[in-house]
Amino acid sequence: MYNKCYKEVICVQRPKGTLDVYGLEGKLYDYIYEYTSNFMKLYNYDFIKLPTFEYTELFYRGVGSTTDVVNKETYDFVDKGGRNITLRPEFTAGVVRSYIENKLYVDGVSKFYYFGSAFRYERPQSGRLREFTQFGVEAFGIKNPYFDAEIINLAYKYLSGLNITDLKVYINTLGDNESRDNYNKVIKEYLEKDYDNLCDTCKERLNKNPLRILDCKYDSDREYIKNAPKIIDYINDESKKYYEKVKEALTLLDIPFEEDKTLVRGLDYYSHTVFEIKSNLEFLGKANTLLAGGRYDTLVETLGGPATPAMGFAAGIERIMTVLAELEAYVPTNEVDIFVMNLSGNAYAYQIVDDLRNSGFIVETDYTGKNIKGLWKLVDKFNPAYILIVGEYEEMGAYVTVKCASTKEEVKVKASELLEYLDMNI
Repeated sequence: MYNKCYKEVICVQRPKGTLDVYGLEGKLYDYIYEYTSNFMKLYNYDFIKLPTFEYTELFYRGVGSTTDVVNKETYDFVDKGGRNITLRPEFTAGVVRSYIENKLYVDGVSKFYYFGSAFRYERPQSGRLREFTQFGVEAFGIKNPYFDAEIINLAYKYLSGLNITDLKVYINTLGDNESRDNYNKVIKEYLEKDYDNLCDTCKERLNKNPLRILDCKYDSDREYIKNAPKIIDYINDESKKYYEKVKEALTLLDIPFEEDKTLVRGLDYYSHTVFEIKSNLEFLGKANTLLAGGRYDTLVETLGGPATPAMGFAAGIERIMTVLAELEAYVPTNEVDIFVMNLSGNAYAYQIVDDLRNSGFIVETDYTGKNIKGLWKLVDKFNPAYILIVGEYEEMGAYVTVKCASTKEEVKVKASELLEYLDMNI
């Protein structure tokens, strides 16, 4: 039951933390979507579409009950059947659920990418919304340091291909389960000495997952936390060798990277390689992480599937859009080939429009009966390569007046020869 007192206001306002995307932004969004689809074909990743909502338990088990995402930011509700439902705050847990439920592991190696909305109840700011678009990849069945480097390379090339500059990869390793267990004992002992200064959330994490405290929004900037023991000093020899091979491969691929020993990522399921890609463009300030991910070799098993190594990353599209707009890295091209000026208002012109579209031309016309002045304003708006003028005289003679927008040259072309003429000139 909604609050009737506010219905007249609420019904014409978008909720806080959401966006209407249209006009130039709509073109930019469409451009990124198309670019993403074409780019992922180069790496032979399959598109996967997931439900917008899942059972709440999936995210508690998958993302982790000690994360801010699950603890504070999910949109949870009970449906009419009494089931606990959550709007997806991220995609990885859902992809893993699908991988298990549909027994995709029988195919061996599986590689997916996704592009869609996710939801988190957090404070809206530039490039960070409550409903946001995520692009990401997930790959299953491969545990190879050189593949880790390939994923990072893919992510770097993806952002570079959008003409985003000043990119740098930051990497770290969390080691295997044995390494994490060893480190958790060390970091817990260290943090216990600072217990009174921890935020309430981190006090709860101390016994559940002390590693998460290093990534806390409030505590991570304190000197005591910054000076905490680093996990790289506590991982076993096997994990160190794995990490060294990742760095070796990144060097060979000429990917600019830097080790960040404090990098742990914000979700519970990561192991071994973790990474972020940032742009050091000044206008981004501290909100300069554009893409992040890592390896999660235990998540499939945690959610009930067979032991399966996996790795992936995710990027926020709205933040990328903000960067492209600021850099003026995207200039929309004219998407209209032909504008048909229907001077008579008869169906003949609309037949021509249909014929042109059936032949693959991008065509616009007027359906509102504008006068000649209004039609030329539409021409200015759409800026087509050619203008086709169709009036009563043209209809009677079964020809069309064709005007080239760049040269202003006009020619009369028989209707039967129009397609051939345009094919030769566009």
